[in-house]
Amino acid sequence: MRSRSNSGVRLDGYARLVQETILCHQSVVKLMQGLLQCMMRQVAKVEKFKHTQSTADCLHAKYHTPTCATVVGDDQWGHLQVDATSMYLLTLAQMTASGLCIISNLDEVAFIQNLVFYIEAAYKVADYGMWERGDKTNQGIPELNGSSVGIAKAALEAIDELDLFGAHGGPKSVIHVLPDEVEHCQSILCSMLPRASTSKEMDAGLLSVISYPAFAVEDADLVAITKSEIISRLQGRYGCCRFIRDGYLCPKEDPSRLHYDPAELKLFENIECEWPVFWTYLILDGVFAGDQVQVQEYREALEGILIRGKNGIKLMPEIYAVPHDKVEEEYRNPHSVDRVAMGQLPHMWGQSLYILGCLLAEGFLAPGEIDPLNRRFSTNFKPDVVVQVCVVAESEGIKELLRDHGVVVQTMSEVLPIRVMPARILSHVYVKLGNCKKLNLSGRPYRHIGVLGTSKFYEIRNRSYIFTPQFLDQHHFYLALDNQMIVEMLRTELAYLSSCWRMTGRPTVAFPITHSMLVEDGDAIDPCILATLRKLQDGYFAGARVQMSDLSSVQTTSFHTHLSFLDEEDDDGLLEDEEEDDDYDQESTICGPSGGTKDMFDQYLTQLLHSTTTKCHLPPIQRGQHHVFSAEHTTRDILSFMAQVQGLDVPKSPLYLSVTHFKNKHRKGLNLLEIPPLPQHGPNVKQHKSHSAADLHLPRDSQGNTDFAALVRQLRECPTLQDQADILYILYAMKGADWLVELSGPGQGGVTVRSLLEELYIQAGSCNEWGLIRYISGILRKRVEVLAEACTDLISHHKQLTVGLPPEPRERVITIPLPPEELNTLIYEASGQDISIAVLTQEIMVYLAMYVRSQPALFGDMLRLRIGLIMQVMATELARSLHCSGEEASESLMSLSPFEMKNLLHHILSGKEFGVERSVRPFQSTATSPAISIHELGHTGATKTERTGIHKLKSEIKQIFSGGHSLSSNVTSPRSTRCSSPSTPSGILSPVGHSVGDGQLHWEDRQGQWLRRRRLDGAINRAPVGFYQKVWKILQKCHGLSIDGYVLPSSTTREMTEGEIKFAVQVESVLNHVPQPEYRQLLVETVMVLGLLADVDVDSIGGIIHVDRILHLANDLFLSDQKSHSASDYFLEKDPATGICNFFYDSAPSGSFGTMTYLSKAAITYVQDFLPSSSCLMQ
Repeated sequence: MRSRSNSGVRLDGYARLVQETILCHQSVVKLMQGLLQCMMRQVAKVEKFKHTQSTADCLHAKYHTPTCATVVGDDQWGHLQVDATSMYLLTLAQMTASGLCIISNLDEVAFIQNLVFYIEAAYKVADYGMWERGDKTNQGIPELNGSSVGIAKAALEAIDELDLFGAHGGPKSVIHVLPDEVEHCQSILCSMLPRASTSKEMDAGLLSVISYPAFAVEDADLVAITKSEIISRLQGRYGCCRFIRDGYLCPKEDPSRLHYDPAELKLFENIECEWPVFWTYLILDGVFAGDQVQVQEYREALEGILIRGKNGIKLMPEIYAVPHDKVEEEYRNPHSVDRVAMGQLPHMWGQSLYILGCLLAEGFLAPGEIDPLNRRFSTNFKPDVVVQVCVVAESEGIKELLRDHGVVVQTMSEVLPIRVMPARILSHVYVKLGNCKKLNLSGRPYRHIGVLGTSKFYEIRNRSYIFTPQFLDQHHFYLALDNQMIVEMLRTELAYLSSCWRMTGRPTVAFPITHSMLVEDGDAIDPCILATLRKLQDGYFAGARVQMSDLSSVQTTSFHTHLSFLDEEDDDGLLEDEEEDDDYDQESTICGPSGGTKDMFDQYLTQLLHSTTTKCHLPPIQRGQHHVFSAEHTTRDILSFMAQVQGLDVPKSPLYLSVTHFKNKHRKGLNLLEIPPLPQHGPNVKQHKSHSAADLHLPRDSQGNTDFAALVRQLRECPTLQDQADILYILYAMKGADWLVELSGPGQGGVTVRSLLEELYIQAGSCNEWGLIRYISGILRKRVEVLAEACTDLISHHKQLTVGLPPEPRERVITIPLPPEELNTLIYEASGQDISIAVLTQEIMVYLAMYVRSQPALFGDMLRLRIGLIMQVMATELARSLHCSGEEASESLMSLSPFEMKNLLHHILSGKEFGVERSVRPFQSTATSPAISIHELGHTGATKTERTGIHKLKSEIKQIFSGGHSLSSNVTSPRSTRCSSPSTPSGILSPVGHSVGDGQLHWEDRQGQWLRRRRLDGAINRAPVGFYQKVWKILQKCHGLSIDGYVLPSSTTREMTEGEIKFAVQVESVLNHVPQPEYRQLLVETVMVLGLLADVDVDSIGGIIHVDRILHLANDLFLSDQKSHSASDYFLEKDPATGICNFFYDSAPSGSFGTMTYLSKAAITYVQDFLPSSSCLMQ
């Protein structure tokens, strides 16, 4: 510390202040070392928490200073505070960079490395946050906190590649952080801000995230918005309150109770205690931003509230509270009452920051002295990133094919000594990082490595390695078998690299061209791959700047990481068994270690890559052959029958939302378009079981049992992939995966059923038989390697998931991240053990996660994603567009390629009108899966005003109530001539052309558009803008809302504020009891109309409002009008499940006969007793 002015007296004063308030308790270096010893005594918890992320396995939040022992039990405090552990690592990094020595041996280095693993999953860990309370109800409920995520992100960035021994260190004392974990935290943090958590709309603690010490946000606009929200909503005369309805030490808090009653939180509003410490953050923020006006403003404000102690020393109190006798006055006029200081004096946290702010403001310290790692420049401009793409051919033959098209590349052998390996090898390598037998620390858990981690060179034992992106690994799941999907994922990853790369040097992507990327006869490159390579040569792809080159020429411009923990002295235990014991497929996209080497690391890589070449045991495939089983049965029937044989009560669960009843004359099959009944028990099930067994025509022996030897003979002679799969599934279900199939005859040795299924999986992949691939994937219980990460991404973006087909209890809700196996088991249980639905659920979840990362705006108005319902709507769209039955549409859905599936999902999420058409596959293609094309429609549908129909309606209702006019039956929103279905009976029944038939045809061209729109919006739970806030206002004026028999009580508003995600989740939990998506959307429209009535200046609009009754009343009014215009029975037909007229579902919101007109009439009729007497009369 040095003086830069002649203010020696002031500097001496600050030195005395530091000594008497801070250093009299502890020196900083000793404090850091003492905290380290406290945590190292709990090393077993660190090891366990890496795998469980459980509140029961976390480090304690407080310790006994003299002994470093714990002071309370594991369950007696909100110990899990990721922000506290992260703050320790951030401070350690800054202090080490400044030249202080805190870490003294390699055991401590290993422990710090494991603390990095402890916090790297902060983006998905619900903790108790900096206030040690979690959810603001103070009932011990952890939640995802923006402050924890932000400080963890800052700590990971600060400590990456840092030598903990400083100038006296070496490779062994360097800490490594995987960049993808940092980016996960960054993404989740930005998606949360300015919100703090699900229960806190805003938290002043975020000042430590957007400014000193974390500087975790790179978007300057988001920093400004968050700071503005804190100041405008939380600032008072004595500081800032922590968050809205914070009851800590306020006069209405009952100190005798540990937790609050949820409805009690309303009492704390406007009398929350104010914390001066937040003004110190705003002083520091002003210093770092160079805003002298802000610095001066808050320094003057602080001077007025500091308390003079002994010898005139200025002390910072913890809080300022409203006096008990002034509570009512403060309720009436917030921020008008003089408050009194309470809590600790001095408040050490605030006192420290106050002194620091003064020293910086007066020039005694420079910003760089307390931020040697320069984190304060996080919002500075960053140059564009150029992504280096290195295409490598698997063989000489592929290299020649590429050369014929003007693409010059190297082969795997030509890039040596650089070695190209799959990403999963890097996951295994990182398992060794942080391994310390002395402390019983196992290192980093085996986890997926993202594209940021694979886009750099790794130096291991003086050799260079580059790893291919994870999405190219075909071993675990079938997405990488689709070349169009590979191109789509490459597009996504390059755009991601371009926007998220923060390291020195350029990112480098190794992109191997393998035999699976050739057309079926193997004599040409797949056109979509070739087109991609040509775009890469142009220099731009997916909006990213790219440079296509060979590996050797980009080494000097790439980022390099030296993995010193794999050096030769660490050979002990290198070949120990790995956590992942999968049997790997033949590895053709890697350049493995040379044979005969004695290097232990090469042996380790050989062990990881070891596999046996898949041999062909099944007979060759012939096309145009007859099926082994009856043509009246499909794989679906076999699945159902075998489930019953295994004792599972699995109903046929069709993904079907009925639109029209079809006469099905085809094979029986999967029907996804009817909402399936819940499982039933009774004699009918048994009768169905015996009936299915008889119809399958399985071979029987003399005793009437299944003749497995005959089944094997059928398999040996079986000419089709589908029949081979069916026979193998029967053997799998009845004899087990390890049963030996003697295809060569008795006594000639056998092959396990599992091995034959793996062989068949490869064959189906080479033929692009996507329905069969999904079928076999389900049999083998294959799991997307990134399934848990996909689920976590969605939940961390504040989206809830449901899996399984509605209704409850089959449909299961996922609200917290789950371990991979637990998630996989839940999906199969929710799917009723239906392997088709289970596999497709995984696939849809991965696509949703891709979109929530790359296009978060698609999900802006969605809170809960019901995957089962989404699959039903996808099948419905195929049935509608392809004019086929539900069974055919369901089978078509299962047979779509991954790229087509992802494309269909995107169009459903986008909310745009689109069409689906059959397309013709190339003549040389041998695939039997249906080919479709998806395209957006032009602006032929309804306009935005027609879709809502509510803005004009709102002004009309206000006009009615203010002017006392009558509301007659002709009050409408503006009519449009472009409604999808006519909004007047004459438009339905009278001819448009020269005859009635012409008019009918004109209408049928657009029939079902509004039903479809409501079905799509309901399936993805899309809510109108401001919907949840309107529900909150309605609840303020009634006792509750009843929806489908479930009540949302008005007491909810006393616990939650209108902007809380927690409140929106509560609303969705009631709405999601409705299984029909179109019915749900009409209920949402009804609530929006009620919201308009709640805006009227009345105290109450009723007791429990039954939203269903209002909707049914509107439906009755609609039917009455239709009958008065002599509508035919066709237009009066009702949905049997809900009693709503089908044509009402398909009516536009606007127009004389639009839904909003009838809903507004019904709503006013329902609540008219509570409206002003002069307001309106119903006719």
